[in-house]
Amino acid sequence: MKNKLFAAMTLSLLLFGFYNVYAQLRIQIGLNNMVPIPGGTFMMGSPASEVGRNDDEVQHRVTVSSFYMGRYEVTQKEYREVMGRYASWLDDVGDYHPVDCVEWYEAVEYCNRLSLREGLTPAYIVNGENVAWNQNANGYRLPTEAEWEYACRAGTTTPYYSGNSVADAGWYFESYDLTHTHPVGQKQSNPWGLYDMHGNVWEWCWDLYGTYPGGAQTDLRWGWDGPDEPRRVLRGGDCSCYAEYLRSAYRSPSNPYDLNGYKGFRVARNW
Repeated sequence: MKNKLFAAMTLSLLLFGFYNVYAQLRIQIGLNNMVPIPGGTFMMGSPASEVGRNDDEVQHRVTVSSFYMGRYEVTQKEYREVMGRYASWLDDVGDYHPVDCVEWYEAVEYCNRLSLREGLTPAYIVNGENVAWNQNANGYRLPTEAEWEYACRAGTTTPYYSGNSVADAGWYFESYDLTHTHPVGQKQSNPWGLYDMHGNVWEWCWDLYGTYPGGAQTDLRWGWDGPDEPRRVLRGGDCSCYAEYLRSAYRSPSNPYDLNGYKGFRVARNW
């Protein structure tokens, strides 16, 4: 009996070790993978009955063209290889944790540098604080707010792509260990194979924060309400947030230079 128990425990440890190695290999091999996101039309925002809903989530129909989206949030390893440094306020964060201390302008710079490394045309023309988007470029860029929500939902209409609960899909306050973000790709992916769209770190989008326009829209790229509204949009919530902030429709405006909280990003590319 003891021998059988010992054998079972040994096998379990071997399988656990194999799974961890496999998970890391999968992440290392697939970090630069871009998932093809098929274009389509969806209801952006949330219904009035959704728990935790805010007034700026007014539902409206948006058509999104096909594009590519990063399977994972940009990791510390990827960021260091392109930018020459880690981007974390944590002292001992691992290579495969997402970057968590990045300004919007730094995310833009990363996209341009990565594009040049791979022989692509940079998506952004930067002149100080003025950033113009060359929408014909084939380089890496930040997703628009509409692209982000469309990709996150992956055809779902529930508060989270996992349904009415985010427990299996995202790292958030109830699962937070008070010291760290978590390695990418450890939770349940959405139906299109994207990981960590809910929780872990906030993700910068291209758009300036503003009130949604009325009526149906196509490839919505939104600006600001007025000259005193320079904030950019963050999506997805982070590992220290309550679950309601991880909802697919939740919007968080932030100064593009703000590093408070856990701020990261994932890249997109034109189809």
